[in-house]
Order: sequence, then structure tokens, then C-alpha cells
Amino acid sequence: MTETKIIEITEQNIDLFPPRCFLKNDNPGQIKKNEWTLKRMSEGMKIKLLYLDKKLCGYIEYVPGEFAWRAIDAKNYFFIHCIWISPNKNKQKGYASQLIQECLKEAKKNNSCGVAVITSDGPFMASREIFEKNGFYAIQEDKPYQLLVKQFKDCEPPSFHNYKEELKKYEGLHIVYSHQCPWVNRFMDEMKNRINELDISITKIDNAKDAQKSPSLYASFNLIYNGKLLVDHYISERRFENIIKKEVNVK
Repeated sequence: MTETKIIEITEQNIDLFPPRCFLKNDNPGQIKKNEWTLKRMSEGMKIKLLYLDKKLCGYIEYVPGEFAWRAIDAKNYFFIHCIWISPNKNKQKGYASQLIQECLKEAKKNNSCGVAVITSDGPFMASREIFEKNGFYAIQEDKPYQLLVKQFKDCEPPSFHNYKEELKKYEGLHIVYSHQCPWVNRFMDEMKNRINELDISITKIDNAKDAQKSPSLYASFNLIYNGKLLVDHYISERRFENIIKKEVNVK
């Protein structure tokens, strides 16, 4: 019989149950993610891991909306940063819904207005279907992204911040990022010499307030050239070089 178990990460157990995203525990990117996680716990952030027959197969990260690390205004709501189920054979079996229900229960317990999430038609973020199955509906769209919400009571709905206005502030070549994503952390570590060679201006987001004013809806990684958002999520080194060659015309 298949047995599932949900474990909430705490300061006491984070070394035993690190908030892994397909990286090894000792990877520098994962270590930075763990450090970031510990700092966010004082803001009410929660990470819960779903184990299936003692193997990690699911993850959800959520936070009170005031401390969301996205370009969003979600005050009085809970906000889901990330959710995944892996491998594919474990999908479509209700495990993601199990994790979403954990967040919904906690939001109700804290008398929140509801729960919000940003989904995507593209890669790297969850699609909207799993949330719609759990009673969420779209209230705003900026392709390929959607803002979905499940409200518990009549409150002002969440909304996207105007990240396009923030983009106008960036002249030249910039990377704006945070330590939220371990893959971004790994990229920044492995590409630091190349980044220095290209003389890219680096801005590290250190708090939720700045994340909410980031130059993209997904605040964890932004590659910008003269006010144009080239990339708004983690990319491989090869993809990075192709973009630089095409958009910036450097070798």
C-alpha cells in the first residue's frame, strides 16, 4: 500500500529535510537556498515536503502575501511561491492537491482573505489546471503568466505590480536575482567569471519588498538589456550565451 507523509521544514530539521529542488544537499546553490529559507521563516514562510514510500516526490512553498517574493500585491492573502510533483509517474494522482490543501487550511486558520498563486503556460512554473481543480480562478493575465486566487471572503483581490515600469530603470546589461531558487544560485556561482567578463551589473534582491518591485513577475532571476526583459527565469549556460550573442551582440 502506498503511504504518503508530509513534513514541514523547520529550523530544527532543515538539515535532515532540506528544501531540495533536484540538486544535491551539498551543492552551493542548495546551501544558499537553505540559508534563504531560514531567514524567511520569521516572516511566516512555510515549506512542506511530500514523501511517497519514504521518497521525496512533492514540494510546496508559501508565505503570507505581505512577504511574497514576486511582483505582486497580495496583502491579507497567502501566496504560493512554488509547487512540484516528481517524477511524472506520480502526477495526476492527487498529490499536488494534497499539498495545496495544506496551504488552504493554514490560510483559513490564519483568517486570510484567501490564497493566490502565479501560474504559467510556459516552463519552470506550475500550470493553472491543478489550481483550478482546487477552486482557484484567474483574475489577471500577462502572458504567459496568470494570477489565480481562491477567496474565502469578500476582500480586495491581489494584483500584479507594474514591473514594466521598473524595467525602464535599467540601462545596459543587468542581472537582478535572489537566493530563492537554488538553480539560479548555482548559475550565478558557475557563471561568475563570465558575468564579470561581460561587465554585467548585478543586483541581488534581499527582501520581499524589493522582490515585489522587481522588473519581472517572477522575481528570482531577470536578465535585462536596455530596459528589455530578455529572461525571467533560470536558464542554462548555453541558453545564456545564445541570448547574449543574439540580443547584445557580444561574443
